[in-house]
Amino acid sequence: MPTRGMPERPDLEHFRRQARTLQRAVRAGEPGAVARIAHGHPAPPAGPALPLSAAQLVVAREYGFPSWPRLTRYVRTVAEHGWDTALGAVPAPDPADEFCRLACLTYSREDGPERWAQARELLRRHPDLTAGSIWAAAAAARPDDVARLLAGRPGLASAPGGPLRWRPLFCLVYSRADPGVEAERVLTAARLLLDAGADPDDGYLFDGLPSPFTLLTGVFGGGELGRVRQPPHPHWRALGTLLLRAGADPNDAQTLYNRMFEPDDSHLELLFEHGLGTGDGGPWKARIDTLPTPAEMLRVQLRWAVEHRQAGRVRLLAEHGVDLAAPFTGDGPPWAPGDGRTPLELAELYGDAAIAAYLLERGVPRPAPDAAHDLIAAAFRADAAAVHRIAAEHPGAAAEARRRRPGLLVWAAARAPGETVTLLAGLGFDVNAFGRGDAPAEGAWETALHHAAANGDAGLVRRLLDLGADPGLRDHRFGATPLDWARHFAQDATIALLSD
Repeated sequence: MPTRGMPERPDLEHFRRQARTLQRAVRAGEPGAVARIAHGHPAPPAGPALPLSAAQLVVAREYGFPSWPRLTRYVRTVAEHGWDTALGAVPAPDPADEFCRLACLTYSREDGPERWAQARELLRRHPDLTAGSIWAAAAAARPDDVARLLAGRPGLASAPGGPLRWRPLFCLVYSRADPGVEAERVLTAARLLLDAGADPDDGYLFDGLPSPFTLLTGVFGGGELGRVRQPPHPHWRALGTLLLRAGADPNDAQTLYNRMFEPDDSHLELLFEHGLGTGDGGPWKARIDTLPTPAEMLRVQLRWAVEHRQAGRVRLLAEHGVDLAAPFTGDGPPWAPGDGRTPLELAELYGDAAIAAYLLERGVPRPAPDAAHDLIAAAFRADAAAVHRIAAEHPGAAAEARRRRPGLLVWAAARAPGETVTLLAGLGFDVNAFGRGDAPAEGAWETALHHAAANGDAGLVRRLLDLGADPGLRDHRFGATPLDWARHFAQDATIALLSD
């Protein structure tokens, strides 16, 4: 398990210096350095004469890589495929470069319709800006310009350029400049670039992070800012099919992440048609072997779907052979830790009777009784009688439930009925606890009142205030109060209530 976060734009010399520093510290007998070797080396060398290779192995393992060569290979991959997002925030003096910058999804807070409208206006004022730039021609989906530029220099199809240092097909796929662009223009330009040697698996590592943003990622869009600001390509199905038929690997972890927040499964259906969940993970898995396997990617999707009441997605994953019975173990992502629970346990725990029934119909075995689990499950079903019965029969269950999930009330406020919040507060869960509302995982982020305010749920806000919620608490990420959250999301009902 990694103990250090990967720096942005990692540099191999930076890691070499860390290894040399660790080696010198061990040879000097520094206790902290000696402890790092003992913890991080599978067979710690005896004595103070630590070889550099041993220090390098420990440094690599601290960053989540099994060996020093694997770390160095990753750093070289970043050097070749890195995406410096800071470039997208810097206006370009050249109109063609500025058009590319404004037209394309950058997965920053700047994404959105206003930015793309600026790109369209720039193209209107400079209609010939695509004549000399294949990157702008691709972003504008102008196949005549693409064909003419490739005729003179076919190698341009694989050349990085423009303000983001992307290859042309990436500019085409990530462009959102014109929501009404004709499909034939887009597909013709894409075919021209592919025929000239563009890689259908092309991608970049967002500030050196290990999950690649590929062409498919851009096709399907989505992300944490939602469909308005990070929409799919206007012709995502046809363009995605073209790339998949050209050889793009369907096991795209970033696509699955970006699209998992909404219940729409159309992206999964297309990817399954082309082999999602099969194979060895493709060229990106070969470059970065710490990426999840295809099977692991789909298990992450299953967990999210179960915890977020996406019954259709659970069925779709089941129909394509995803394991429904095995517990979630190992080092999962922070919002879905490998805590040993099965999909059925999670469905029952958070009160989703429909998904639980479906899993039982598929032959998933029922879990062993667990009083703390059953108590939380009864609260999420808003079954007050069962809550009181279990608490009476198992006097220690409430304390054990609070020990396991101290921030649970935040998740309940974001996802469950108000009665669940009241029942959990009655069991001793802290109404002012900090937790996460995006996933049922611990993390000191915000309070239940923040989520009720942001969701515009005036009834739940009143309920939480009656239970003792403090409206002056600030969340730990943005330093904002619940009223600030209500204002940010323009929720008039909770703004009025919290302003009083």
